[in-house]
Amino acid sequence: MSWLQVVVLSILQGLTEFLPVSSSGHLAIASRVFFADDAGASFTAVTQLGTEFAVLVYFARDIVRIVKAWVGGLFNAAARNADYRLGWYVIVGTIPIAVLGLLFKDEIRTGARNLWLIASALVVFSAVIAAAERFGRQTRDVEQLSWRDSVTVGLAQCLALVPGVSRSGATISAGLFLGQNRELAARFGFLLAIPAVFASGLFSLPDAFHPVGDGMSASGPQLLVATLIAFVVGFAAVSWFLKFLAHHSMYWFVGYRVVLGTTVLILLGTGVVAAT
Repeated sequence: MSWLQVVVLSILQGLTEFLPVSSSGHLAIASRVFFADDAGASFTAVTQLGTEFAVLVYFARDIVRIVKAWVGGLFNAAARNADYRLGWYVIVGTIPIAVLGLLFKDEIRTGARNLWLIASALVVFSAVIAAAERFGRQTRDVEQLSWRDSVTVGLAQCLALVPGVSRSGATISAGLFLGQNRELAARFGFLLAIPAVFASGLFSLPDAFHPVGDGMSASGPQLLVATLIAFVVGFAAVSWFLKFLAHHSMYWFVGYRVVLGTTVLILLGTGVVAAT
């Protein structure tokens, strides 16, 4: 992997990780279209560590408050407030993707990175995001979160194992279908992603140097720089996205997904780009 590839792909990772457009799908498309090779699932997972560090910094006060409430609630039933319950919701909601991620890790690194699948997922899942915006009541706040939210959004997060779906698109859509307001759906989805993405990134770190499946290998300095770039760009992106969601819908991203997915399908159909 060249340094140009590292810089371009890590910037792209930071820009798209939190938007409902699929960062893994964008990295797979960009690396094939512009660099004639796949960056690989392992490189993608490692650079996601940078964007998750950005989430940790951005939500630092919330995370500290939730952890304190969760630990305190374990030993004092009277202290079991909404933050205590939220801590459990994040833990339980992480279980589905942890299990499925381990079971299908080989397919995620190989077959799931086929551009036909990625482009189709970009287009098809756009309808889900649009439906969530159309039919979600958006009346529930954090005090009304329940175990149903934890399990449902946790299962929705598993869809992000397929590049092109989008982790934030899946979790926010699930939250909207459950009646959560848009900002809560985004925040809960981002908190839910932290343990899953960190575990995936650390697990994939050795393979990023020597990919097991398809994908370019990267050096230690390249992975470090990529993670730092993804952190800086990701922090700006998550800050902007949450402010955007406070006043705008996700319909803007639906149109973008359809255009991008359709364009890739045309390039594949005409033989301009190879699917694998």
